[in-house]
Amino acid sequence: MTAHNQHSENNHCAGCGVALQTEQPDQLGYVPAQALARTPIICQRCFRIKNYNEASGITLNQDDFLRLLTHVGGTDSLVVNIVDIFDFEGSMISGLARFVGTNPVILVVNKIDLLPKVTNYNRIVNWVQRQAKEAGLRVVEVVLCSAKKNMGFERVIEALELHRKGRDIYVVGATNVGKSTLINRLIRDYSDLDAELTVSQYPGTTLDLVRIPLDDGASIIDTPGIVYKHRLTELVSKKDLMKVMPDRPIKPLVFQLNDQQTIFFGSFARFDFVQGERQSFTFYVSNALEAHRTKLERADELYEEHRGVLLSPPSREELEDLPKLTKHPIRIPKNANLDVSVSGLGWIKVNGAAGAELAIHVPKGVKVAVRESVI
Repeated sequence: MTAHNQHSENNHCAGCGVALQTEQPDQLGYVPAQALARTPIICQRCFRIKNYNEASGITLNQDDFLRLLTHVGGTDSLVVNIVDIFDFEGSMISGLARFVGTNPVILVVNKIDLLPKVTNYNRIVNWVQRQAKEAGLRVVEVVLCSAKKNMGFERVIEALELHRKGRDIYVVGATNVGKSTLINRLIRDYSDLDAELTVSQYPGTTLDLVRIPLDDGASIIDTPGIVYKHRLTELVSKKDLMKVMPDRPIKPLVFQLNDQQTIFFGSFARFDFVQGERQSFTFYVSNALEAHRTKLERADELYEEHRGVLLSPPSREELEDLPKLTKHPIRIPKNANLDVSVSGLGWIKVNGAAGAELAIHVPKGVKVAVRESVI
């Protein structure tokens, strides 16, 4: 037994805790002998993931992103678009269909672990297919998964295998959709561990593309995340992001409301039921956000007096950094099965068949959309 091996047997990877070994590159815990001098010692896989994560924190503005997508359209590859089920409208890439050319698109819908436990997943797949079609995007497959909770990941790999046909895979997505968690899984389960991850500059710009080699010579190419300012998650502080983005299944909040009633979610959003028969509304938002109910006539006053304090998050200081609340009037017709979604905050399902006049107040620029109910 070599000194190297003896040395590595007493050691565990500082990254993942696996026992280190220098003999079998394709096995867990492999570390090249010359890397044993490094401190802390981490296995090759952790080293890759760490390098990948350092390279993947880069974000793009819209113009650079569109230039990048146009480049993808000129290649023969498979495009994997990762979207967030909790912010479906906000994380869809507008105009993706125009840029990817004839390349097939797989829509990977992440964070399905956040949906209430009783959700029918087949219904969600059908719903996503309809939404994609409405957005003009032809997809070869919709795959639901949770990268964080390791649900549906085998299906993602199967879909890649099925549609890749030896080609490169380009992964695109907005920020905060769980793209890096998913790519980390691909590095771990799917890449050729002997080959190095490389970070290459996209021609003519300072954009970093991370190439993850596959064992047949093709690569997974991770593109930088695009920042969409119309999502509340892009506007709030790091601290409040934890409250706005749920980390466990949502427990829907149901309110029976008469018209002329208002519900606040901290100082981030205000929901007015302006006119209509008494009916129930279901709110799908992070359970870390508290709801405050009041009369519509008192809402302005309550906000002025209590914003950032009783109505928090955010705090009063942080409220200064957010755009002012802007009102979106919304008419829900009779017998419609609709949600009102607020990008980055969640959505409200209108349960009554009688129709309703609503008003949603959110920071200026945040996207509010009416859509077919997801649940």
